[in-house]
Amino acid sequence: MFDFETTVAAIELKVRKLIEENDRLHAVEAELTDRCRELQEQIDNNNIVINNLKEQNNILKLGSALTQKGDSAEIKLRINQLIRSIDKSLALINKSE
Repeated sequence: MFDFETTVAAIELKVRKLIEENDRLHAVEAELTDRCRELQEQIDNNNIVINNLKEQNNILKLGSALTQKGDSAEIKLRINQLIRSIDKSLALINKSE
């Protein structure tokens, strides 16, 4: 009878340890999920910054082209490209909000 009680007590102890480990792992999972979400938000914000910097670069190139003598059709084409790019950036910003 003593062996049976010892075995049951050992099983109960192991079950408690497994429950504690399970709880700990759930807490770790929740932390990692939160961290993943934060990193994804940071990636999205960085992509927006990158797109804005690309737009600024295009504006600077356009400004440089305007100061040089050039074909007005080419300038109009660049302005149209810039406007489309700005529209895409605004759509991306509105989508992320």
